[in-house]
This record gives sequence, structure tokens and C-alpha cells, in this order.
Amino acid sequence: MSSSTGNPVVHFEIGCIHLEQTTEFYTSVFGWSSVNTEVASFLKTQSPEGVQGHITSLGHEPYKYVTVYIQVADINEYLAKIETAGGKRFVGPIVLPDKRQFAWFHDPEGNMIGLLSKG
Repeated sequence: MSSSTGNPVVHFEIGCIHLEQTTEFYTSVFGWSSVNTEVASFLKTQSPEGVQGHITSLGHEPYKYVTVYIQVADINEYLAKIETAGGKRFVGPIVLPDKRQFAWFHDPEGNMIGLLSKG
């Protein structure tokens, strides 16, 4: 069952090897603030426009990447649509602490994109 409210881009993620230095770069250049954890810095862009995001140091491949997350009602439904259309599931779905789920997929060109279930 597809969402009647659309599927907006709701989050971005920047992968890195050096979390502290990468966070410092983005916060100092753009005036963003961050809440830091051991493996991620959750960013606030200080604007009501656009979407918020985070920087992650996974500790394994992929190290360096940028991806956006598309909000969907049912991750499994959309992963099936993606695979039927020529994309490939890469990660997930994985349940987050707030009970939402995320997944990563590659489109037919190899771009990595995220899915995020509604909260």
C-alpha cells in the first residue's frame, strides 16, 4: 500500500573515517551544531528549511559516502518495488531505537540511497 502523502527526502548521512575531524569541518564551515555519540554526530543545520542529518563512522566499508533517506510507510514493500525495478537491497531493514526502520539500497546506477519508515 503506497503512501498517499508522498515519499519525501527526510534525512541525510555523511560517512567518514575520522568522525571528530569531519564533524568539526561541517560545524565550523556551515555553523551547524552537533550532538556527538561514539559512532555518530547528529547534526542540526540551524534552519527550518531543508532536512537534518548525521555524520557516521561505521568502522568498516563503506567508509566515505553521502546518502539521503526517503521516507516510506512500509520498507519491505518498497524494497520489493526497488528489486523489481532493477535496484538491489544493500542493508536492512534494521530497527532503530525509536522503533522506525531503515534500509539501504543501490539503484540501477549503483547509487546508495536510504529508506526510513515513518515514526
